[in-house]
Amino acid sequence: MPQDVATVLAEINSTKPVLEQIASKWSVLVLAVLCEEPARFNAIKRRLDPITHKALTEALRRLERNGLINRQVIASSPIAVVYSITPLGRTLQQPFESLIRWAQQHGGELMAAQSERGSP
Repeated sequence: MPQDVATVLAEINSTKPVLEQIASKWSVLVLAVLCEEPARFNAIKRRLDPITHKALTEALRRLERNGLINRQVIASSPIAVVYSITPLGRTLQQPFESLIRWAQQHGGELMAAQSERGSP
């Protein structure tokens, strides 16, 4: 049975704050990296080149604040920080992998549509 427009809009509005926290370009990619294995800041940065230091720092802080990743300080010389996925963050692995696969499969179509319509 199809939902009415008001119900659909109410559902969208109730999930919007959550989606804003997890669905940014860099958040999705950071989580994809950390689903493979824990990693240090510079290792994540290398994997996600050309991400800026600032953008990665902001994404990591947001993901940690939302309980999707852990930040562990390791007492060594120099001090190291390792980021890892939490059980909550792991629940996003399958949807994000599907989204990444979709982007790989249909990216060319999106670019072609943008070219046809004169959009960058």
